[in-house]
Amino acid sequence: MVRKKGSLILCGAFLFVAWNALLLLFLWGRPPIGRLGEGGGAEPGAGEEWGAGKSKVGGANGLAGEVIRLAEEVESELETQKKLLKQIQSHRELWEQRKELEKRESEDTKDEKIDVEPKKPRQIPAVHLSHKVVEYAQTVTKKTQTLMVTPPQLVMKEQETDQKNKQMMEDQLGLTTPSPQIIIPILVIACDRVTVKRSLDRLIQYRPSAELYPIIVSQDCGHADTARVIGSYGSQITHISQPDLADIPVRPDHRKFQGYYKIARHYRWALNQVFNVFAYSTVVIVEDDLEVAPDFFEYFRALYPILRSDPTLWCISAWNDNGRDGLVDPGKAELLYRTDFFPGLGWMLLKEVWAELEPKWPKAFWDDWMRHPEQRKNRSCIRPEISRTITFGRKGVSLGQFFDQYLRYIKLNTEFVPFTKHDLSYLVREKYDVSFEKDVYSAPLVKVEELQHGGSLKGSGPFRVQYSSRDSFKVLARNLGVMDDLKSGVPRAGYRGVVSFISRGRRIYLAPPEGWTKYDVSWS
Repeated sequence: MVRKKGSLILCGAFLFVAWNALLLLFLWGRPPIGRLGEGGGAEPGAGEEWGAGKSKVGGANGLAGEVIRLAEEVESELETQKKLLKQIQSHRELWEQRKELEKRESEDTKDEKIDVEPKKPRQIPAVHLSHKVVEYAQTVTKKTQTLMVTPPQLVMKEQETDQKNKQMMEDQLGLTTPSPQIIIPILVIACDRVTVKRSLDRLIQYRPSAELYPIIVSQDCGHADTARVIGSYGSQITHISQPDLADIPVRPDHRKFQGYYKIARHYRWALNQVFNVFAYSTVVIVEDDLEVAPDFFEYFRALYPILRSDPTLWCISAWNDNGRDGLVDPGKAELLYRTDFFPGLGWMLLKEVWAELEPKWPKAFWDDWMRHPEQRKNRSCIRPEISRTITFGRKGVSLGQFFDQYLRYIKLNTEFVPFTKHDLSYLVREKYDVSFEKDVYSAPLVKVEELQHGGSLKGSGPFRVQYSSRDSFKVLARNLGVMDDLKSGVPRAGYRGVVSFISRGRRIYLAPPEGWTKYDVSWS
């Protein structure tokens, strides 16, 4: 390529020199324009009259016309030469850019050969899929939302190479392009609920882009009717099936918990598909009995950069455990909190965190396991004031334990909040902790009796109610209408021991004494 471009430039330069030489010879060999003859005519030579029979005035006009014509010819030739020079210069610059680019690519290739030993791609077992079957190393068009399943090493290598080449070209030519938006897949965990249709209908209704938010439905149980419902969505979703449907050996006193063991097994398999087979870098997990809010996708896209940049966070949740109507401020749909309690029920996880959790993933009760200090490692999640998911599934392994009593009353947000246009940096721990502690411990300390019906307390709040033990927390929580259970000492929706909610229209902080340092794991 370089040799070909060099030949073209040399050829152009030769034509330019030759053309000027011919022009000089032409003008040099041209007869003189002539003398003024006796008859007043112009004589080009050989004693013959040029323009004989014309008057003196006509002869003069002819001479002037000839001079003007020659001047126009010279001007035209100079303009042509100018254009030719510009064309040669432009080809020369382009050739130099290409030459430099090829030189850089050659150097990078040599460096890669020296520094990196070629590795064979890791073999990934075939994935059992149904309806939209995605086989190993098979590519299906992006429009149908079925994805290429390729070994992660090959995907990452190809992306790195493409990015490097693109960056080199942009640096060489001075071009800039906006960085591509992260793809956030939605993983729907399904089993034998045909009502998964309600969940999928809302996800598809509110999804702003099928490309940026591919929906993967992972089904356990092998329930045919549920499989038909999922399959009816065709190319709008990707349907994968958990292949191991066998019962799991458990000790006799855990036979009634067989369902919890199967759920944990399914979660592990499905998340491995998302991260290790589909090779995504993050995922939002919902279950087949969750309905999402209109700004569900906006919420997670806006909070992804915070999750990625703040190592003290390990999840983003759409759920508020104390999100019942009357316990939240309906006018503060944009309000977000940090929480030390893992909420689940519509939550975002990074691939790096899954790589940490997967090797020690539990056989059952995975959500409570996530709340142990060994997994949480003093990390927090983000949760909203008003939930971005609600559950409509009374049927399940918990046999409706909390649904009738509590879950059915959770308020679902209906107002679209443009979170991606908000400054959410206040959620980073360094900023958040300072303002949070100031708000909580500057609030007046009151007794629970003053907040209840008939109390004499005046003012709109916020107010602080203090607990000092596990039992006092439970009594106060029940009296104020919030969840009273603790997991490894952490109250639901709590942060630094503080639970924030609305009671009779006032902001209340149910808080430990000032100077709190850590949770007591015996409070469970």
